[in-house]
Amino acid sequence: MPADTDADAYIHALRFSADRLRELTGAMTEAALSESAYPSEWTIAQVLSHLGSAAVIMQRRLADTLAGKATPDDFAPSVWESWNAKPPVQQRDDALAADSEFLARIEAVTAEQRAGFTFVMGPISVGFAQFVGLRLNEHALHTWDIDVAVDDAAALPDLLAALVVDSLDLVARYTGKPTGDATTIVLATTAPDRTFTVELTPDAVTLAPGTATGTPDVTLPAEAFIRLIYGRMDSGHTPQGAQAPALDTLRRVFPGP
Repeated sequence: MPADTDADAYIHALRFSADRLRELTGAMTEAALSESAYPSEWTIAQVLSHLGSAAVIMQRRLADTLAGKATPDDFAPSVWESWNAKPPVQQRDDALAADSEFLARIEAVTAEQRAGFTFVMGPISVGFAQFVGLRLNEHALHTWDIDVAVDDAAALPDLLAALVVDSLDLVARYTGKPTGDATTIVLATTAPDRTFTVELTPDAVTLAPGTATGTPDVTLPAEAFIRLIYGRMDSGHTPQGAQAPALDTLRRVFPGP
């Protein structure tokens, strides 16, 4: 996950992603919003609803963390219930508004508040930049879910991939599913250049930064590797020339959240 000194870079990237989301969806008709996104069981409007409700929930959690109190357990379910009942156009409009409001609140956090910030949710405990990074990861991938429904060749922008690729360890703990394989897969990325090692045992999956020695088992653009970890790199959305036996194993290991 990002160091707290990286907060401004993550905020800048989140602003970029928010602007992209508005450009992609701001003029969509109700019919377009009702089309399938990726994954296909969600419509574009439902993806927007997910991002909007998450913005409301995370803004409340941000405020409660700064105030030194816990967010009530029933808050998130009440928000989801409210958003699920909205019609498609309202889901889009309210999502863009909530996204903008949450981003403005993040930008308003002072340097003093950043320094003392610790966000705790279940087993997760992160600082301010990591908190922003959680939103960036979610925002970038769900914006791709919409983008790819419009453009089948859509990719995560390099600006976002360069940051998200270095904060995959947390999500990999939850998306990685043991498959019974026992092996080590070395994976290299481009744009930016990184090396990762995936250790598989019959009952565990570990993703960690690796060392660039020897020939990697798989080489992917960083944006594709990110999508792989999030279960968004099926054969139809795999970069040309990236096929490798180890890739099929990784798809099974990382089926998505």
